[in-house]
Parts: sequence; C-alpha cells; structure tokens
Amino acid sequence: MRVLENSFPVSEELWERAVRLIPAGTQTLSKGPDQFVRGVTPKYLRKGKGAHVWDVDGNSFIDYPMALGPILLGYDYAPVTEAVIRQVKEGTTFTLMHPLEVEVAELLTSMIPSAEMVRFGKNGADVTSAAVKVARASTGRDHIAYCGYHGCQDWYAVTTPRNKGIPKVLSTFMHQFEYNNIGSLEKIFAGNPGKIACVIMEVPGVDPAVDKDGKNFLQLSKELANRNGALFILDEIVTGFRYSIGGAQKYYRVTPDLACFGKGMANGFAISALVGKKEFMKELNEVFFSMTYSGDTIGLAAAKATMRELLSKPVIPHIWEMGGRLHKAINSFAEKTGIGFRITGKPPRGGISVKNRKGEEDLLLKSIFLQETVKRGVLFGGPVFISYSHTEEDIEKTIAASFEAIEYLKVAVDSGEPARFLEGEPVGVVFRQRN
Repeated sequence: MRVLENSFPVSEELWERAVRLIPAGTQTLSKGPDQFVRGVTPKYLRKGKGAHVWDVDGNSFIDYPMALGPILLGYDYAPVTEAVIRQVKEGTTFTLMHPLEVEVAELLTSMIPSAEMVRFGKNGADVTSAAVKVARASTGRDHIAYCGYHGCQDWYAVTTPRNKGIPKVLSTFMHQFEYNNIGSLEKIFAGNPGKIACVIMEVPGVDPAVDKDGKNFLQLSKELANRNGALFILDEIVTGFRYSIGGAQKYYRVTPDLACFGKGMANGFAISALVGKKEFMKELNEVFFSMTYSGDTIGLAAAKATMRELLSKPVIPHIWEMGGRLHKAINSFAEKTGIGFRITGKPPRGGISVKNRKGEEDLLLKSIFLQETVKRGVLFGGPVFISYSHTEEDIEKTIAASFEAIEYLKVAVDSGEPARFLEGEPVGVVFRQRN
C-alpha cells in the first residue's frame, strides 16, 4: 500500500505564519496539530470531495473525523452545494425574516419526536446554552446536573481545565453525574432538593444500560428529572441525524423536554437548532436568545437540502452498514493480533481506543496507529464518523491500511520500546470530560 512521504512544506509555512497571528494557532482545539502526529500529518486541508480530502501540498486522504462530525453526506455533496449556491445568489441575510426559517422548522418538527417548536443558532454551544436558559426560566432554579461535553459557554466551560476568565462562582451551580449510573444522578437530586433546573446529557458511543423493568438509562434519567421538577435536555449535537432520522432520542425511545441539534444537520454549513415542547420553548418569548446570523439563509438552505436527502435516500442505513463493516473487520483483526486496539462506539459514530498491556489508554500507541494509517492515505483522528459518501472501496482501503498499521503497532509493542517507532510527536489531550 502507498506510504506517504513525511513532507508538508506548504502546511509548515502556513503554520509558522499562523502561530504569529492566531492565539493557539487554530480556531478549533480539536483540529490543532497536537491532535494529530506532528511531522507525519499535514496541518492544513484545502478541499474535500465525497469522503476524501486534499491537503495544501496535494496529498489525498480518506477522511474519518469528517470535520468533527458535520459532514454527514460528504464533502461537496451536489444537492447541498447547489442549494447553497442558489441561495447565495438570492441573498445570505436580510433586514427581515426569510421563509426558510419556517420551512426548516417545519421539517425538523416532522422528523424529531421532541420538536414542537424550533429556534436556530450557529454552533452547538449556542443552543445548549439556550436550553439551559429555558430550563432555568421555566423552573425558577439555577443548578444544573450534567453529563458529557456541552460547548465553550461559561455555564459549562467553568467545569473544564480551560476555565480561565470565567467567574468561579458558576461552578457552584454545576453537578456532574456518571453515564449509565442512575444512582449518581439520584444523589445530586437528593443533595440539592428543589434546586436542579435541568438534567443535560449527551449520548456517548455506549448504549444506555437497561434496568430489570426494561427501561434504559435515558428514560430513567428523564423520569427522575421530571419527578423532581427539572427538565430533561438531550444534547444531540453529535448523535442527531446519525443514529436515526429522529436522532438518538428516536433510536433509544425517549422524548426529552428539550433537545439540541447541530453538526450533521446541514452537512458542514453552520447552523444549530434548539427544539422542544411548546410549554418550555415558549419561554424564548422572553429569554434573551437573539443573534444577527441565527437566521442566516445559507445554513438554512443547506439544512433544508440535507433534510430532504435524509428523507429520500438511504443515508442512515448506509452509514450504519459501512461503519459496522469497518468496526467489525478492524476490531477482529486487532483481537487476533493480540493488540489492545478497538474502534469503539456505534457504527455511524465511533472513536479509537488503544490500550497498553496494563489496560490503560495509551496516547503513544494510538499515535503510532495514526502515524501508520495517515502514511497510507487514511486520515483518522479522535472521532470516527461515516458519511453517506464513504464507499465500499473506501472502507476496504481503510481496513487494509489499518491492518498494516496494527501489524506495525504490534512490532512496536513487542519491542518494549514503542517510542522508537514514532516518527513525529505524539497526540495530546483535549480537555473534554468523558463519563
């Protein structure tokens, strides 16, 4: 299989310019060079088509982070691209409202179980923050029970190591619980009677546990929240339109009071949505949630085109089938090889886990795998997303590259000195908290 030369002169020159002008050098932490193997991976991509991307030095790769999840259908997916081009010619933002606001809201309410009303934002953090405001307004309470990652806004970011510049008092309102541990959530309610405004959580790549009565963790969490006078908010920024057309809530049979969508809903164009029950969404008549670009017609046109593709094409079955094939083949090979490697999660949305012989997550070993796959034209990162444009040929090439990378990883592990096999700098850690 083709092995790429480790030379990216244009990428390196751009990076040298960037670090002089851009704090941290990047706009998005998870896209920064420290999330990939430096010296072996390009730093800048110039274009994408289908499931493939090209860097600024002309090298091509099969892409799996897929821009951290927004690319659901594929790069430059014709129906979406054409809809956006048409809309650009008509106008991108106006003095008054645009019909697309109504049309896309109608589409979402027809697809998502919890969606009775809709408001739009641009980023996931916009709508998770709006959801928390709505919950606080509706309940008259201030405290939040949370699980997972919910964006860069102060209310959540205060809980992370990147909380510089945020009043520490905000942390007193935040209470973290553990996924699939209903007891940890019960403890929060017991310790804060009458104070919890909402339970907000995302669904990781692990199925919710089911109790003896057949109720899953999401259903139990909603019941517990509502029983204690709190709203249940499902953060579907990542899972929305991947697990099913109606999101993880439809897949797992739970109807949240509020839900947050983004990423895949417009195939890479900037838009997010807060949806929910009318009785709670009507709080937005008074809750301050208003932005110049929340009615931007480009994101709305892209969302409308994307939703139509989801409704008319076998997008969801395809990403489940291709993802399942990828996971099964690579995980089976790794198990036979005796390496602690696994693609975790669900077929449409996974992650890479590499453990050492002590059973600990090992970033050095993960870096060796990432190094060997990117050299073979496969760009992995943290998340593993499948798009509608990933073909059987793409999957087979990825499997072949991964087999070779795992064999190389085994040699590195067996040597007792795996660091000698890494040609660049190992990947770092993004602060995101995992439960």
